[in-house]
Amino acid sequence: MPSLPRPTIELTADEARRIALRAQGFLGAGDRRAGVRGLLRRLGAVQLDTISVLARSHELIPYARLGAIGRKAVDSAYWTRSSDGPSTAGPHAFEYWSHAACVLPIEEWPHFAFRRRAYRSRPHWSHTLPDGAYDQVIKQLRTEGPLTATDLGGAKKTSEWWDWSGTKVAVERALMYGEVVCVERRGWKRVYDLAERAVPEALLHDELDDAECLRRLVSLAGRSLGVGTRADIADYHRLKGEQVDSVIADSGLVPVTVEGWGKPAWADPEALRTPPRGRHRTTLLSPFDSLIWERARTERIFGFTHRLEAYVPKQKRVHGYFAMPVLAGGRLVGRVDPAREGRTLVARQVTLDGVKAVPSVAQALLEAASWVDCTNVRVERVDAPELREPLVRELDRALG
Repeated sequence: MPSLPRPTIELTADEARRIALRAQGFLGAGDRRAGVRGLLRRLGAVQLDTISVLARSHELIPYARLGAIGRKAVDSAYWTRSSDGPSTAGPHAFEYWSHAACVLPIEEWPHFAFRRRAYRSRPHWSHTLPDGAYDQVIKQLRTEGPLTATDLGGAKKTSEWWDWSGTKVAVERALMYGEVVCVERRGWKRVYDLAERAVPEALLHDELDDAECLRRLVSLAGRSLGVGTRADIADYHRLKGEQVDSVIADSGLVPVTVEGWGKPAWADPEALRTPPRGRHRTTLLSPFDSLIWERARTERIFGFTHRLEAYVPKQKRVHGYFAMPVLAGGRLVGRVDPAREGRTLVARQVTLDGVKAVPSVAQALLEAASWVDCTNVRVERVDAPELREPLVRELDRALG
């Protein structure tokens, strides 16, 4: 790791927490005025996932910050082409591998050149590519326009999720190489198009070297986090620690120390200019929300252990299948494992950080219910049984 200047700025743990909340759009109103597109650019990446309980994660993430924005409006903001630009204008976003499969701002296309190059030089793949399949997919997309894997000839050979057809292998490889772009999701299926059609001409290049790509992504991660350790910054776009080390000194981030962190940290200089102020959001968080992506960071900032249990055997789950942390007053005050039964939002399992958390958890449940067109909320299990009645009473009072 190159020699770095000693930090001259010391942050308290509380200052770091508030900086992180503002950077992620949960404190103040700056990004709310810019809507979903402004939020996407601020976060730098919005994770996608197949699980849909209340809604899919890429819908829950703007909801948590912006409130009850329509789900169709969220998808439209990501994928609809500019109405005030040329008819050939591309979407505002593209889907690619960042922290995981993520929606990314279209202007960041050039900065993932390092990853596209790495995929092209990768010697081994988990799926075999049949002869001629790659060229056939490119030819079909060029001739017929945007298509799903099903349109191209089928996504799977059998019903097993991992058993991809040759067509699916080919188009996914073309996506990773950057010759093809996912331009929207249609019924949760990727819609593929040629990058030469979908990406604005000024952005459609791999001219940036690895160092410039990494410098940009490290800078973006620092801005989106507000303040973070080397591991935090690396995790944001799934970089290697040594990749962060190679560019951190030239990233524009400022070395700082944070009370209780015990590791070197860096901050976005803009985040240090003014103290974070404004209204806190009270909301349910997707387990895939970038505020809580990195478990060690979540524990360090909030004193809260977060783990997605959807892939844990049912008998071993502690908090539930899709337990959603509850954010209120800049703290994580509980978690709710939700479900829907008709027009009822069911809180199958609720964890509360004491009786003071009851009004906030009730508020978060009621707002979420309204957003997904539920008219009732039913509480099943509360980990502290004595808090179930106060929570139910608070919900009944609000529902009238």
